[in-house]
Amino acid sequence: MILEKLTVHDFAVNCFLVGCPDTHKGLVIDPGGDADLIIEKVQSLELDIKAILLTHGHVDHIGAVAPIQKSTGAEIYMDPADKFLVENAPMHAAMFGLDVPERFNVNHPLHDGEIFKIGDLEFSVLSTPGHSPGGSSFYCQMAKRVFVGDTLFMDSIGRSDLPGGDQNQLLDSIRSKIMVLPKDTWVGCGHGPDTTIERELAHNPFLQQAY
Repeated sequence: MILEKLTVHDFAVNCFLVGCPDTHKGLVIDPGGDADLIIEKVQSLELDIKAILLTHGHVDHIGAVAPIQKSTGAEIYMDPADKFLVENAPMHAAMFGLDVPERFNVNHPLHDGEIFKIGDLEFSVLSTPGHSPGGSSFYCQMAKRVFVGDTLFMDSIGRSDLPGGDQNQLLDSIRSKIMVLPKDTWVGCGHGPDTTIERELAHNPFLQQAY
């Protein structure tokens, strides 16, 4: 797997570029901002971007979606339960003093258990609501990698005090969808450092009571 992590936006969002090494078809996960930086890296990696995957619709994760789509022609994937967050992005941007993201339309609604391919890579959609109603994670079994957005962090979990958030639902998502993956699975988080399932099972204080 070709994998590049870029830290973008004022909120230091982890944007992931993922590509198939054989076909160089690729995808972008959570292009939160800094579109020029993302596009430059896509070109340097010689990736043919086919999809833009959104783990959720919060304003800090969608800032560069429209320009990336225009540059690459990629289709946009997001759980429809987060549509209201995208629609309210101008208001949320004003609340946090951020630039208003350019509007875009989601091409494909994501659903739990859905499987899609990019080149020779196969991804499973895991519905992981709680941080937002439409939170989604993307698991590539063959590469032992899962991209979880703001659902899970190293030694922590996503906040649940934003519109549509629910901590009990978030913890259930983590326990039933993420922590059941093989322990050596690498976890790409929406902010901060990467981690593994094994590490979070052993050290994440929010999960200790469950195991």
